[in-house]
Amino acid sequence: MKVILLKDVKGSGKAGDTLNVADGYARNYLLARGLAVEANAKNLNDLAGKKASAQHKLDVEKAENEQTAAALEGKEVVIRAKAGQGGKLFGAVTGAMIADAVKAQYSKNIDKKKVNINGEIKSFGDFSAVIKMTQGVSCTVKVKVVEE
Repeated sequence: MKVILLKDVKGSGKAGDTLNVADGYARNYLLARGLAVEANAKNLNDLAGKKASAQHKLDVEKAENEQTAAALEGKEVVIRAKAGQGGKLFGAVTGAMIADAVKAQYSKNIDKKKVNINGEIKSFGDFSAVIKMTQGVSCTVKVKVVEE
């Protein structure tokens, strides 16, 4: 019997896969537990529609990320921080601070978890940070830490 998996089934396949399985396995296990549906014309058409919709969402998200990356590539983000004697900052500059600065200065929403900093920024000066977005899209911004 040909079935379409609705959920991941260990040893059989992942959600969305179309499989040929034994009739008893399909009726008594997969269909009975709601793990699969019979692969008739309607269900196959629904599956194709869902896959096309998911692919379209990914394409739109990638286009938006590429646009954001192009707008931010090579830009300088200025962060104002307080420091003690010797130019050492109170704390460190974090990805969240960089994301907030990008939003304030360039009106682009960046997830703080996507900002990668080489080491820790604990002093004034110029640094670089990589913003890694989904689907392999990334950009590099310059981070300039100045005294508040």
